[in-house]
Amino acid sequence: MPETRRKLTTIFSADVQDYTRMMRDDEEGTLHTLKYYRDAMSRLIDAHHGRVINTWGDGLIAEFSSVVEAVRAALDVQTELAGYNSDRPDETRMLFRIGINLGDVIVEGDDIYGDGVNVAARLQASASAGGIVISNTVYDQVRNKVAVGFECLGQLQVKNIEGGVLSYAVRIGEEKAPETPAKPFVEPVYPAAEQATARSIDTAPRNVSLWLLAVIAAGLIGINVLSWEGEFWARWPVFFMALAAALLWVRKTHNIDRFIGTLAVVGLLLVGINLLSWEGTFWAAWPLLAIAVAGGIRWATRQRGSVGS
Repeated sequence: MPETRRKLTTIFSADVQDYTRMMRDDEEGTLHTLKYYRDAMSRLIDAHHGRVINTWGDGLIAEFSSVVEAVRAALDVQTELAGYNSDRPDETRMLFRIGINLGDVIVEGDDIYGDGVNVAARLQASASAGGIVISNTVYDQVRNKVAVGFECLGQLQVKNIEGGVLSYAVRIGEEKAPETPAKPFVEPVYPAAEQATARSIDTAPRNVSLWLLAVIAAGLIGINVLSWEGEFWARWPVFFMALAAALLWVRKTHNIDRFIGTLAVVGLLLVGINLLSWEGTFWAAWPLLAIAVAGGIRWATRQRGSVGS
């Protein structure tokens, strides 16, 4: 008997949307297309240091030691397969759904089992055709490392998982794949706590804060102009409000490294103070050099960590 052990890994689960209909319409053509598409998928999984564990029917299970590489592989898969589908009639397009979960699994020989695998399969079943859905354990690891957007789907009910799993759809490009689910899907349950979490991710508070700062700055400039006495005193409060807005944006966005973004804001602070209190010397040059070096080290470290993972 093969040895049984446990490990933490990233599970990648994929299947074909509307596969039963495609097989009914053209069995041989569908099988030929499936093999061609799945070969491309396996190649991309291998390129991102993943391992295909099993295939059955229209399904595929793979695992990755790196969460980031698993999501990057999924993005590359959906992008390449979208190119294949663009030249095919609508009824013969083969659209895969992908679910990704980071979880503890049971390893037996070359196979993996357990709730970690079941969650990935459930996420895959909830994905739209040509889409990707990830668990909150994956989202926490990749939200600042992969340059895509995310949409909170709320709490997804999963067998044997009390309370379900918070899930996110990965936004791929601008176009949204058609949603024609072939398998039954239970609408996600949104408890009050999760509704508050979902609303706080991409919605109103950040925009309200930025607009509020802009209105206050405009008001100060207006007061300064209307009560002009030869001095533009509003430049300082407006400058610091602009920096506050920049820091707020850096803290909320998922598209840049927060440390590098904060360094950039500090650099703007120094340049602004230097220029607004100009005395003939650009003294900010030296601290800007130090900030640039720190940012470069951070960027290089992140790149090396991504490659190494």
